[in-house]
Amino acid sequence: MLAYKRARFGTRLPTDRLYTRSHYWLKETGPGRWRVGFTKFATRMLGDIVEYQFDVAAGTPVAIGAKIGWIEGFKAVSDLYSVAEGRFEGGNADLREDITLIESDPYERGWLYAVEGRPEPGSVDAGGYAAVLDATIDKMLASRHGGHDAG
Repeated sequence: MLAYKRARFGTRLPTDRLYTRSHYWLKETGPGRWRVGFTKFATRMLGDIVEYQFDVAAGTPVAIGAKIGWIEGFKAVSDLYSVAEGRFEGGNADLREDITLIESDPYERGWLYAVEGRPEPGSVDAGGYAAVLDATIDKMLASRHGGHDAG
């Protein structure tokens, strides 16, 4: 685990997975099989998750960046995208029983969907994702303070 803290946001990033700039994580569960979920930062931006839906069926080919569904949080409705190229293997059945797992256990039981294929090029390790978070949070802080930037 990699401890991360910046401004008022803190989390622990598992080091056994890849992360995307769009705040998803990918964990290889078998050769070429990936579980995908939201990072803690993503769940915080969405707020309390109230509903979600996948618009593609298991077995459907997916491309990186393809819209595969949507998710509604208290703060926002967002599209769900594939962060891997290959075949959509379906959503996490446990979420039908307890959608709060997305927020309460985002890195384990709250995963969103599975894909057989290869992850998005440009995916980074936990240290690389910490740098993505730094840049994202700095940008948010700068916009709150009138866009003034020290650098």
